[in-house]
Amino acid sequence: MIDYKMELNEEQLAILRGEQGEVMQQVLETIVLFGDIFGAKRLVPVTHADTHLVTSFGLGVLKPLYETMDQLTAAGIKAKGKLTVDPRPLDYPNVRCNPIERIVFDKVMYTRQAEYEAQLKKVGLKNENAFTCTCYLDEVGNTPKKGDILSWAESSAVVYANSVLGARCNRNSGMLDLFGAIVGYVPEFGFLLDEGRRATWRVEVKTTKKPEAQILGSAIGMKVMEEVPYVIGLDKFIGNTLDDDAKSYLKDFGAATASNGAVGLYHIDGLTPEAVEQGQSLIAEDAKTYVIDDAELERVYKSYPVMWKKADAKPTLAFIGCPHLSYKQCCDWADDIMRELARKGRKKVAMRTIMTTSPDVEAKFRSTDKCAKLLKTGVKITSICPLMYTNNPVCMAMHRVATSSNKLRTYSAARYYKEAELLDLVTG
Repeated sequence: MIDYKMELNEEQLAILRGEQGEVMQQVLETIVLFGDIFGAKRLVPVTHADTHLVTSFGLGVLKPLYETMDQLTAAGIKAKGKLTVDPRPLDYPNVRCNPIERIVFDKVMYTRQAEYEAQLKKVGLKNENAFTCTCYLDEVGNTPKKGDILSWAESSAVVYANSVLGARCNRNSGMLDLFGAIVGYVPEFGFLLDEGRRATWRVEVKTTKKPEAQILGSAIGMKVMEEVPYVIGLDKFIGNTLDDDAKSYLKDFGAATASNGAVGLYHIDGLTPEAVEQGQSLIAEDAKTYVIDDAELERVYKSYPVMWKKADAKPTLAFIGCPHLSYKQCCDWADDIMRELARKGRKKVAMRTIMTTSPDVEAKFRSTDKCAKLLKTGVKITSICPLMYTNNPVCMAMHRVATSSNKLRTYSAARYYKEAELLDLVTG
């Protein structure tokens, strides 16, 4: 047995001796070695059994992933709780593709999607609707409580759980999320410790109006990178109650901090749980300060590169929702699009427009008259991941994608537009 640095209890040592089989031994060895790298002194129990996995797509090149999953299922090993997982890559009925695009998706890229989803079911997938990056929404139900210890991956979900829900989770990679869910333990370091949750940046928002969530998050992420910001002054724009509007705002804000930087936790003065309880005592004495005013937000916005061959070209496809839209956001975007179309005397959107949300939220929204009216304008609703779609090189070459998602902008050639600008483009 390998000589580990951390203290292990008898149950853990027994697993490492192989008393629960070789595969379980290897799973725990991976968790322990991971903890040793980051100086963890012990493993702590996962207290929110349901986990969230980042790997949702059956790319053919991920052979070690499928081999590992086969080893787990052959040994009869499952997660202790249920699994939610990031969005599926494809939805041909709602996100159409031409024959060449489909060939690339089906024969080159996601060649093992069905096989991988079958493997996920065997290790504990919650249900067919479990594919979303916003597993914490009420409609989906994978919602930890304050103080819960998690074994999750997906940067936008982890930062939301840590910050808005007050749960505790480090930024894990794919498979480490599942391994922690299988053994029921994760290494104690980083955001699992009180000291790791203290803010090392004091961010002062001094804008004259409510900042765009995606741009504010982008600015903070690029400035603080992987450190913890404590944001002062934002609560006056979004209030002191974690209602649907505030949660939706923080969902998008946090995703931008995590993708444009590497933020795994933030505190909002007077709003997020730990900031409400502990206030500015969460800020470390030697914390750095970052002041954000209107000019700084505009500077950040104008710094985004345009990856299209012709910078002045018109977009041909709009993606709204990355991370997946909340139910409130679906309704708000529907209202805005239909209002603007009516104002402009139009019945149809001016460009191909796709809104993305979780399967459970999609089902709820599709049952409304509002959605029925929106669909008549030409807008499509889907639960795929826009990133998975834009990763197809043929799609990237054929479509100029416009988005109000800083995450999608960061990881693709999509061009970022402020929400009002994107609404104007969509409605002509």
